[in-house]
Amino acid sequence: MTVARHRAEENIIGANRLQRARARVVTALRRTSEPLLEVLYVGNWPAALAHAWGLQRPVTILHHTLVASHRTTHIPPLRLAFAADFHAGATTHPTVLEAACCALEAACADVLLLGGDFISLHARHISTLAPRLGQIPAPLGRFAVLGNHDRWANSAMIARHLEAAGVQVLINQHRQLPAPFGDIWICGLDDIDTGTPNPQQTFAGTDGVRIVLMHSPDGLRDLTQTRFDLALCGHTHGGQIAFPSGKPLLLPRGALCRQYSAGRFEVGGAHPQTLIVSRGVGYSTIPFRAFAASDIIVVTMTTHEPIP
Repeated sequence: MTVARHRAEENIIGANRLQRARARVVTALRRTSEPLLEVLYVGNWPAALAHAWGLQRPVTILHHTLVASHRTTHIPPLRLAFAADFHAGATTHPTVLEAACCALEAACADVLLLGGDFISLHARHISTLAPRLGQIPAPLGRFAVLGNHDRWANSAMIARHLEAAGVQVLINQHRQLPAPFGDIWICGLDDIDTGTPNPQQTFAGTDGVRIVLMHSPDGLRDLTQTRFDLALCGHTHGGQIAFPSGKPLLLPRGALCRQYSAGRFEVGGAHPQTLIVSRGVGYSTIPFRAFAASDIIVVTMTTHEPIP
C-alpha cells in the first residue's frame, strides 16, 4: 500500500469516527426531544391539517434500468422496488402511506427493498404500517434496513413488527436470491450515524452481483474498499424543502448527503457502481414538501441495453 493511499484511508477512518461521535450526541438529544414532539403533535394534527390543505401528494414512481453486462445473458431481468422514509406518525397522513403501498404493489416487483425510517417520533406507528408492507407481493423476498428515526424510537420493536409481517431486516447481513438469480445478493448495511455498520460481515461470502441496501448516502463512507453493483438509500428527502430548480434547501448533516441528495449517480471506478438516492415517501418534522416530491424507485436489472 502506498503512503498516499494509507493516509487517505486514515483520513476516511478519522472522518467516520468524528461523524459517529457527533451522531451519538444527536441521538441522545433526539431520544429526549422526540417524546416531547409526540405530545405536541397529539392526535397527529400536523398530518391531518396538511392533508386537508392538499399539501401531501401521492408519490412519484421513478424507473431505472441497470445493465449487469457481466451476468449470464440468458438470465431474465430482475425487477426491484425500493421505498424509504415512510415516517408513519404525526407528520405523514395514512393516505400517503396507502398510496405508496399501492404504487409498490403496482410495480409488480420480484424483490421489495425498504430503506428505513419507517416511523417518526414513536415506534407504535409501525403496528399499522408493517402489516401493510407485508401484503405487497414480492416473490423473491422483502428486505429492509433501519434508519435513524427507527433507532431513536425503538429499533427492536420495529424490527419485530417487520419480521412478523414477512419483511426480513438485514443488519450487516446478506441474503442470496433463489434461482435463477442465485448470483445476486441483497446486502443490508447498518446505518452509519445511529447503528454499527460492518462491511466485512455484510459482504462476507457474497461473490456475485451485490445490491446494497442502506439508509443514507453517507453509508458510502463504509464502502470505499468494497465492490458493489447497485446501492439504494434514502434519508435525504431530496431536502424536503427545495428551490424551484430542485436544489435542496434543507439536508441532513453529512457531506455525502449534500453531494448525493437525490437521483442516480455513478460512483465507481474501473468497476461500474451505481447509487440511487430516493427522496422518500413521507414527511419528517414538518408535514409538507416543496419542489422535492415523494418517490419510490423501480429498477429493472438486465443483461443488455434496452431497445429504444
